[in-house]
Amino acid sequence: MTNEKNVDTSRLDWAKGDGLLPVIVQHWQNGEVLMLGYMNAQALATTQATGHVTFFSRSKQRLWTKGESSGHLLVSRSIRVDCDADTLLVSAEPRGPTCHEGSTSCFGATVRPPLGFLAELDALVASRHGDMPQDSYTASLFEGGLRRMAQKVGEEGVETALAAVAQSDDELLGESSDLVFHLIVLLRARGLSLADVASVLAERHEKREAS
Repeated sequence: MTNEKNVDTSRLDWAKGDGLLPVIVQHWQNGEVLMLGYMNAQALATTQATGHVTFFSRSKQRLWTKGESSGHLLVSRSIRVDCDADTLLVSAEPRGPTCHEGSTSCFGATVRPPLGFLAELDALVASRHGDMPQDSYTASLFEGGLRRMAQKVGEEGVETALAAVAQSDDELLGESSDLVFHLIVLLRARGLSLADVASVLAERHEKREAS
């Protein structure tokens, strides 16, 4: 299985689908399935050359770049080939809604993985850090400095612990949500992200599994 932008086309089984391969497009951050399309060899080459996900339209019988009319492009981040070399998985950054009906995914609003929103929140915090908009609570946290952010994480940690032993599930979930949000902000202030935390946890897990 490959994980790259430039796929070795020599191993792809174009014959099985009469010159077309099904392509699953997945959100590069949260794993949400955005759409299904088809590529021929030229569409794949165009995607690799331009970085914009391009399909072969079976109805129009021509190449079709997603967003060529609406401007809602899919920017390719990586392309994977499945074990049979007859299906592609494209990890993409959507520039606007993917579905022509205006939704993020062509499969509706409930296909995002349960933990996928954390990636979206992480990205939103990063954008607030870059733009520093006025009247933004997140931006005000960054302006308060690292010590204030660390203090806030400590306060939320204590409140979460207290909720765990003395309050309801709803209150525990509320305090936990506050803790996770402020932790994301603190990580971003240090140039880190939840993805970095996930990488450390995955590495630890792999070491324990191997031992």
